[in-house]
Amino acid sequence: MLLPLAWGSLFFPGLFGVCTWGLRRARPAWTHHDCVMISTRLVSSVQAVLATGSGIIVIRSCSDVITDSY
Repeated sequence: MLLPLAWGSLFFPGLFGVCTWGLRRARPAWTHHDCVMISTRLVSSVQAVLATGSGIIVIRSCSDVITDSY
Protein backbone atom coordinates (compact mmCIF):
# COMPACT_ATOMS: atom_id res chain seq x y z
CA MET A 1 0.00 0.00 0.00
CA LEU A 2 2.93 2.33 0.57
CA LEU A 3 4.29 1.86 -2.95
CA PRO A 4 1.24 3.41 -4.72
CA LEU A 5 1.34 6.25 -2.18
CA ALA A 6 5.00 6.85 -2.93
CA TRP A 7 4.44 6.75 -6.70
CA GLY A 8 1.49 9.13 -6.41
CA SER A 9 3.53 11.46 -4.25
CA LEU A 10 6.12 11.63 -7.02
CA PHE A 11 3.87 11.45 -10.08
CA PHE A 12 1.36 14.24 -9.44
CA PRO A 13 3.80 16.94 -8.27
CA GLY A 14 6.12 15.90 -11.08
CA LEU A 15 3.31 16.20 -13.61
CA PHE A 16 2.48 19.64 -12.21
CA GLY A 17 6.10 20.77 -12.48
CA VAL A 18 6.51 19.47 -16.02
CA CYS A 19 3.25 21.08 -17.15
CA THR A 20 4.15 24.42 -15.59
CA TRP A 21 7.64 24.33 -17.11
CA GLY A 22 6.31 23.31 -20.52
CA LEU A 23 3.66 26.01 -20.57
CA ARG A 24 6.18 28.68 -19.56
CA ARG A 25 8.39 27.64 -22.49
CA ALA A 26 5.55 27.13 -25.00
CA ARG A 27 3.66 30.30 -24.09
CA PRO A 28 6.13 32.93 -22.86
CA ALA A 29 3.47 35.65 -23.07
CA TRP A 30 1.36 33.95 -20.39
CA THR A 31 1.83 34.98 -16.81
CA HIS A 32 3.10 32.58 -14.16
CA HIS A 33 -0.39 32.60 -12.64
CA ASP A 34 -1.96 31.45 -15.92
CA CYS A 35 0.53 28.58 -16.29
CA VAL A 36 0.00 27.46 -12.69
CA MET A 37 -3.79 27.57 -13.05
CA ILE A 38 -3.79 25.48 -16.23
CA SER A 39 -1.29 23.01 -14.77
CA THR A 40 -3.42 22.63 -11.65
CA ARG A 41 -6.50 21.92 -13.73
CA LEU A 42 -4.65 19.41 -15.88
CA VAL A 43 -3.32 17.52 -12.85
CA SER A 44 -6.81 17.53 -11.31
CA SER A 45 -8.27 16.15 -14.53
CA VAL A 46 -5.69 13.35 -14.69
CA GLN A 47 -6.37 12.52 -11.05
CA ALA A 48 -10.13 12.41 -11.70
CA VAL A 49 -9.73 10.12 -14.71
CA LEU A 50 -7.51 7.72 -12.74
CA ALA A 51 -9.94 7.70 -9.79
CA THR A 52 -12.86 7.01 -12.12
CA GLY A 53 -10.96 4.19 -13.80
CA SER A 54 -10.11 2.54 -10.49
CA GLY A 55 -13.73 2.88 -9.38
CA ILE A 56 -14.94 1.20 -12.57
CA ILE A 57 -12.45 -1.64 -12.04
CA VAL A 58 -13.73 -2.19 -8.50
CA ILE A 59 -17.39 -2.08 -9.53
CA ARG A 60 -16.88 -4.51 -12.41
CA SER A 61 -14.88 -7.00 -10.35
CA CYS A 62 -17.25 -7.19 -7.36
CA SER A 63 -20.66 -8.84 -7.44
CA ASP A 64 -21.89 -6.79 -4.47
CA VAL A 65 -19.91 -3.58 -4.05
CA ILE A 66 -21.09 -2.95 -0.49
CA THR A 67 -20.17 -6.31 1.04
CA ASP A 68 -17.37 -7.60 -1.24
CA SER A 69 -13.76 -6.66 -0.75
CA TYR A 70 -11.41 -6.21 -3.67
